[in-house]
Amino acid sequence: MSSVAWQAGAVPFDARLFAEATITLVVIMDPPGTVPVFLSLVGRRTRAARVRAARQAVLVALAVISMFAVGGEAILSYLGIGIPAVQGAGGLLLLLIALDLLTGRDTTQPQEVDDVNVALVPLGTPLLAGPGAIAATIVFVRHAEGQAGSYIALALAIVAVHFILWLCLRFSGLLIRVFKDSGITLLAKIAGLLLAAIAVQLIADSVQGFVSGA
Repeated sequence: MSSVAWQAGAVPFDARLFAEATITLVVIMDPPGTVPVFLSLVGRRTRAARVRAARQAVLVALAVISMFAVGGEAILSYLGIGIPAVQGAGGLLLLLIALDLLTGRDTTQPQEVDDVNVALVPLGTPLLAGPGAIAATIVFVRHAEGQAGSYIALALAIVAVHFILWLCLRFSGLLIRVFKDSGITLLAKIAGLLLAAIAVQLIADSVQGFVSGA
């Protein structure tokens, strides 16, 4: 892969890889698009609980993406699974969450443990750190070709994308002032429908991956 690099001391920084990885991960992880789902799950909770959930979700996503960046191929190879299997599992998990939202799960009296669970699943993974983001990260690691500057560029891109995600979730409370409780209920239904569509697409991609790899 060709690269545009500038010298930062003795280590070349791969600016092209940084730009490509940042743009790709932003498109896949879709920070603005996660706001309705985030509000549908935690919109009725206190401001402190929303801020905590936003921080936990982004940290979980960062940890998952970083883990697959460091050893993604080795992990999948050791377990004997491929990206299609990850897509299928993520799709089924999102479908369960979508059904909860569409059938009107009661979130008006959340428990403290629920804050943590929602931040971990489905927000942190598979919504933010989903199969698409994991697969893209593994591909970009391959493109780094063992060059320190490329690894630095990819690491900075991952951090930058998660900072954007945190900003979108952290200040999503501004929308609550506009939509109120009735709007949050509507967002929950819309988010449930969108999540169901994403889940079906992930499952379809998984089936296609298995078929093409057979």
